[in-house]
Amino acid sequence: MASFSSLARSSAIMTAGTLTSRILGLVKASMLALAIGVTAVQADAFDVANKVPNTLYMLLAGGVVNAVLVPQLVRATKREDGGRDYTNRLLTLSFLLLAVVSVIATIAAPILVWLYSSGWSPEQMALATAFAYWCLPQLFFYGLYTLLGQVLNAKSSFGPYMWAPVLNNIVAIAGLAVFIVVFGTNAANPHTLDTWTPEKIALMGGSATLGVAAQALILIWPLGRIGFKYRPTFGFRGVGLGTAGKVAFWTFAAMLIGQLGFLIISRVAAGASVPGEGNASNAAYTYAYLVFMLPHSLIAVSLATALFTSLSKNAAEHDTEAVKSDFSMGVRIVGLINAFAVAALVVLASPVAMVIAGGGREQAMAVGLVIITMVFGLIPFSANYLAQRVFYAYEDARTPFFIQLPQIVFQSLAVLSASIFPKSVTVAIIGLVMSLGYLFAMILSFAILSKRLGDIDLRAIAQAHVKFLLAALAAGLAGYGMLLFFPDFALSGQWQAFVTTAGVGTVMLIVYIGVCFLLRVRELHSIIGLAAGKLKR
Repeated sequence: MASFSSLARSSAIMTAGTLTSRILGLVKASMLALAIGVTAVQADAFDVANKVPNTLYMLLAGGVVNAVLVPQLVRATKREDGGRDYTNRLLTLSFLLLAVVSVIATIAAPILVWLYSSGWSPEQMALATAFAYWCLPQLFFYGLYTLLGQVLNAKSSFGPYMWAPVLNNIVAIAGLAVFIVVFGTNAANPHTLDTWTPEKIALMGGSATLGVAAQALILIWPLGRIGFKYRPTFGFRGVGLGTAGKVAFWTFAAMLIGQLGFLIISRVAAGASVPGEGNASNAAYTYAYLVFMLPHSLIAVSLATALFTSLSKNAAEHDTEAVKSDFSMGVRIVGLINAFAVAALVVLASPVAMVIAGGGREQAMAVGLVIITMVFGLIPFSANYLAQRVFYAYEDARTPFFIQLPQIVFQSLAVLSASIFPKSVTVAIIGLVMSLGYLFAMILSFAILSKRLGDIDLRAIAQAHVKFLLAALAAGLAGYGMLLFFPDFALSGQWQAFVTTAGVGTVMLIVYIGVCFLLRVRELHSIIGLAAGKLKR
């Protein structure tokens, strides 16, 4: 079982890296909005082209790598050579598959852009395709980053994996700065479809891909520092890759249906775009999802990454009590942070949207509405993410597939029905549907874990979350009350929105911590005790 102090220390290192990366990511998103807009057709064209390699990677390798590599490498360490030969063979096979898929995907750029768009003009399709040729090589480097990072995680070296995206954002920000200096902002010099030269396209798409490449290649250095030396090793039969293949198959199947669901979301959101009306569409969805993922990435991903190695070791040793204890602790700590994030983002959705995407009041409110509907699913989304790691620790990717299948069917049917509503609220309805799907998946995951492992401390988890939500309600009312005193200031400009977010958010955090303290939330007291001990030292 992972100790609270070691878990907190590892999570803190990763959270610091993720926080730095996310802050820079928000800067990058803000600069991208400044460079090419948010609701303009060129913004949607770049958004689709730039997210296709990311979504393809998540479909073809991302979930597979995350589910397979750490448990397999942890078990391989028990071999005579410490798992070195097995690791080299697994990495060699993965690198070959990534390279082949990346080349095929780049060649198929026009088809992929068509799949992820809907109702676009030939000019917009051509621009998105040109962007995609520059962006699709990211697929290989995303895979390389995750493979090398999971080797580090399996050896309990968590920091580099979470800090590497900082370099990605720095490179991308530099590229956007050059673009703005050379070609101007969208407001000062509108980048309409007929203004995109090969040089503009290369700078925009190429700098994005260069950032992802830097993020992957920087991990070679920390791998060398811990003594890992990769040697290409071929011959993939009879070395124990069969179990990995089965887990990979079911994980791939789950990712496939997940991406089919995302494909439907992308096409329905694209259909909400009406030139000149400023409706929330694909780009707005991406900005809202960026905000939604921020607290999840900071806390749930960092904690789950630190826990996954411990869960895999305990599962391999059949220590069920340790697995359940780690899982319960993880869900409660993540819930403590996410409950505040829900309250803060509901109250400050529009100011946050203006800080990130700029634009006027109308655009901020449109993106803010999407943020609100999405953020209601944050707590179940993160809790289900941790539950999946328990299944993967037991080398079970089949169960998560059958949990996700009905979730995606429901979400897809509901998203398709969103088109009957006014286009101005289509993407907001998509966010609400996603939240309901996350809640369904969490309930099903918890029920199956309870049946398989016995009592997973559901009563303690539920009681803790009731206290979290009461504190979040108090913080939300305090924040909303503050906004009533200056209703126009918050959305009168980007810096005013930032001041509002920082000021009101700080007050909400103080109220939240205070109420949690009064309610004797033991997770908060544990964190305070740990911090106090560190300060005394």
